[in-house]
Amino acid sequence: MVTRTGSRYEGDSWDLASSVGATATMVAAARAIASTGDKPLICDPYAEPLVRAVGVDFFSRLASGELRIEDLDADSADSGASVGMARMTDNMAVRTRFFDDFFTDAGTAGIRQAVILASGLDARAYRLAWPAGTTVYEIDQPEVISFKSRALAEFGAVPTAERRTVAIDLRYDWPAALTAAGFDPSLPTAWSAEGLLGYLPPEAQDKLLDTITELSAPGSRVAVESGPSGIDEADRDKAVARMQEAAQRWREHGFELDFAELVYLGDRNEAGAYLADRGWRVSRRTIGELLADNGLPPLPEDDEAGNFGELQYVTGILEA
Repeated sequence: MVTRTGSRYEGDSWDLASSVGATATMVAAARAIASTGDKPLICDPYAEPLVRAVGVDFFSRLASGELRIEDLDADSADSGASVGMARMTDNMAVRTRFFDDFFTDAGTAGIRQAVILASGLDARAYRLAWPAGTTVYEIDQPEVISFKSRALAEFGAVPTAERRTVAIDLRYDWPAALTAAGFDPSLPTAWSAEGLLGYLPPEAQDKLLDTITELSAPGSRVAVESGPSGIDEADRDKAVARMQEAAQRWREHGFELDFAELVYLGDRNEAGAYLADRGWRVSRRTIGELLADNGLPPLPEDDEAGNFGELQYVTGILEA
């Protein structure tokens, strides 16, 4: 039986087994895989049990190792496709490490207020060594927040910071909900938007970055994953074809997720430049640089990687 998820529409919502929510479970499965081996780059002991609790068989088998990524990627060996589950696992490992280090560095700099936007199955409030007195706010869909909170409690997990949840869609008045949960805009804040911006229309991305800036005191920090700022029709067709090929391979293993219907492809502002124009002192790392820094294989040098090679990981510090 094939498990199907829905496509995007105005006002849509999701849980962790459908639409955008399923991508959070996919990422958690990749983190579970990346946490295994002799010298894992990351350590997320909650990734596998959370994936199993969601109950999507395909992801559960991946996270546990029952379905090997080598077997999954072998389906495309003759097609020349270069961005499979093994590549995604490497990418999620370095991405996770990047955001882990971001929050660790913010804590070392004295920041004691963190906001994780679209937190999904992110377990940083439970697994990072937060400095005493840190409050971590997690924002996501009500069903996502409820599920994760309940599951982690059942596992006996204990937060390593004061964790406060904000159960609201980012398309609504999340600043008011965040403030109601105790957020203090007069204090420096560490903000993360990990794997989020591509699921927002271009104008919604700008609004989100504007709102972060408005809510940030001087000295605040931000970290975002930023995709290509522009994509022509030919590149868009290539990107869609790659996503559809991946969807077909997953469909053969019993899970259907049409990536092309979940993301917003096309022109958008480059997040780093947009933040810099609003007073943030910005630094950038490309996905290729992160892979090299962590001793992982580089992206292909031909166009098989498409615009994926343009992924950037941006950090910023708000100037006084």
